[in-house]
Amino acid sequence: MPGEPSSRRVALVAKPRPDRRGLVAAYLLVLGLIAGTAGVAFGDLRGAAPQIVDSAVAASPPPPAVETLPATEPEPAAATLQSLSLPRRTGPAGFRTPSPEDVAGLIETTDDGLRLPRISPSGWMPWMAYARRFDQAGAPARLGLLVINVGVNEATMRRAIDDLPAEVSLAFVPSTPDLPRWLAQARASGHETYLMMPTDDPAVAERGIRPIEVTVDAAENVRRLRATLARGEGYVGLVIPAADRAAQSEAVMRPVIAEIAARGLALIEINPAPGVTPIQRLTAELGVGYARSSDVLDYKLAGDGVGGNIDRLAAWVAETAPDRPPRHAFGVMQPEDEAITAIAAWFRGQQGTTALSFVPIIGHFECRDACMARLRAQPAQLRP
Repeated sequence: MPGEPSSRRVALVAKPRPDRRGLVAAYLLVLGLIAGTAGVAFGDLRGAAPQIVDSAVAASPPPPAVETLPATEPEPAAATLQSLSLPRRTGPAGFRTPSPEDVAGLIETTDDGLRLPRISPSGWMPWMAYARRFDQAGAPARLGLLVINVGVNEATMRRAIDDLPAEVSLAFVPSTPDLPRWLAQARASGHETYLMMPTDDPAVAERGIRPIEVTVDAAENVRRLRATLARGEGYVGLVIPAADRAAQSEAVMRPVIAEIAARGLALIEINPAPGVTPIQRLTAELGVGYARSSDVLDYKLAGDGVGGNIDRLAAWVAETAPDRPPRHAFGVMQPEDEAITAIAAWFRGQQGTTALSFVPIIGHFECRDACMARLRAQPAQLRP
């Protein structure tokens, strides 16, 4: 209803429902991406309630604890889509500690000297080895926050690492000077980390990083991706804004996502379009952990700014109904001082709240059949 502020909803797609209205594409304006060829439907930011493109991943029944199943047991035919559900653990959240041999095995040194992530000889995947654990004994409704384009400005990067709650995940631009040090510092502060996939987005000032493009061949795009991956270590995967032309082309993205799959990384897509996207189809086919959001919470059409946007998304997540499984969603924002201050203040105000759990982005990934089959190759990946 005009005049009533609202937030947008995360587009984690369980089944294509073409008759749903598209989500707000305001994040395209934030990132300076004018996707004239995208064919993206723009919704109304000021609707009466958060719009839902499709069922959230959490609408799927949680799978049984993976480590109780034989490694050779097939997936149930009906379990085509599951929210990644790690077994319950107690105590404070943190990071896994694979053996020194497995840690060393997560890096490949190529003939030309690049240090690239890879699946270890024992089967550990980087996206699980480097993900932040969280206590699943909390409320089943989950909220997450992802700060993207970290590293464009050093001062705000420092604030994001030092001032934000550890549960907030950070996505760094690969051109960040001294990126390995900043990734290590973010991890030491408890943040799960990602890299922004290099695209032709003019807002991400890629200093010396060549983007994935539709105008070059597959081998060159894979070479560019590897150059990006070699910029740092210890990250879960990559984040791509789907307004980029390359992201909309299945032909362009197939070899890129195949490389991501082969190296055991995950992929986050920021996309307001309804329905299943080319990237989502490819991640399901190739067994890649995948998460999707269209909620960019620092878009300030709403009068109460970042804090109000987080409040509305949190309220949507926390809503309950007897015939509906718990919801989960994550929002995205830029590393601006106002946003960092608002997140920190919002988090302090939520202490003691039991209506929802505030979890890193790993808690919002979907892992389809091919993905789960790959994870079962190393059962320790799914243990607390």
